[in-house]
Amino acid sequence: MGLIFLETLTGPKIFKCKCCEAHLTSHEAIVSKDFQGRFGKAYLFKSVVNISLGPIEERQLISGLHTVNDIYCSCCQQMVGWRYEKAYEDSEKYKEGKYILEKYRILKEGW
Repeated sequence: MGLIFLETLTGPKIFKCKCCEAHLTSHEAIVSKDFQGRFGKAYLFKSVVNISLGPIEERQLISGLHTVNDIYCSCCQQMVGWRYEKAYEDSEKYKEGKYILEKYRILKEGW
């Protein structure tokens, strides 16, 4: 395996992986704080960095059936949330291509 190159985000408010503290996203990327994850509260983001995608799967969530990928920290491989690939309900289409990070699995820096 080669070297892991991690992107470092600038800005006063950054979200990091709880296990290894790799940068994941910034406060400016938040779409909504009103989501539910496997372990409680979760946030929806328009962009994240330093992640790898798991396999695509169909998952029945609170808001209906979605096609998703779990997302993992590129540095420590800790599962941090999921990415919405496809939403089947018209009212849920805004989630496509966006990311859920579980509050339980992330840290805040600069708050």
